[in-house]
Amino acid sequence: MPSSSVCRYEHFETDWYRRLAEKMGLVGWLHRKPWEFCIIAAALEERDMLGPGRRGLGFAVGKEVLSSYFAACGVDVVATDLDPAKLEANWLRYGQHASSLDALHHPSIVDRQTFDARVSFRTADMRKLEDSLGVGSYDFLWSACALEHLGSLRAGMDFVRNAMRFLKPGGIAVHTTEYNVGSNVKTKTRGPSVIYRRRDMEDLEYSLRHLRCGLEPIEFDAGTHHHDLNYDEPLRQVEGRTHLKLMGHGDLFTSMLIVIRKG
Repeated sequence: MPSSSVCRYEHFETDWYRRLAEKMGLVGWLHRKPWEFCIIAAALEERDMLGPGRRGLGFAVGKEVLSSYFAACGVDVVATDLDPAKLEANWLRYGQHASSLDALHHPSIVDRQTFDARVSFRTADMRKLEDSLGVGSYDFLWSACALEHLGSLRAGMDFVRNAMRFLKPGGIAVHTTEYNVGSNVKTKTRGPSVIYRRRDMEDLEYSLRHLRCGLEPIEFDAGTHHHDLNYDEPLRQVEGRTHLKLMGHGDLFTSMLIVIRKG
């Protein structure tokens, strides 16, 4: 069962990854972004969250494939993204934002009739979550590499904790974010994108316990395959290039999945 984990090459060789990558049209892309989508889906699937009668809430969904995939599984989805008026120019320029249902529909994954019946869209600010989203209404919630863009390490962790109130008892939250594989001390703590350390995740676990929630044990192993030991660099990122680890501004990092269970 996929649990909280750091991205590493061996995941790409598993049956669950290959099966989900094929279903979501992500085959042949050795990159941590499709890993995020596949491991989020796998974690939810293994916890019996993806089927008729389930309800999911997505944050900062952009144009990702997960809303369509969850709808194809029979889930009723509320997908959210930030109001475009509040968005930084780069997100709009590079098309990494959703402003309507059309941006979320992937016809190769789910037909339009099924999608429209199961997916709804609304704006939401992860820094200031409104109760109108539906406190205690969802079986699961998710975000894919979004919480590190809220301005600081603390802002991202505040979002994770605040979002738990939207889950039903026994609900599951799954998030991916940036994780520092080069240091447990030096890291990017503020700015447009921050990078979490092991110590930050351990602090999150302690704070979640006060909310009657728990962070499932994290596999901090970052892998020793040559794809795990090599790393990409921002100026060299091109389509088709292997990209599991990244060196940027002196920080060596990758993606991490965290799985949180509500009591």
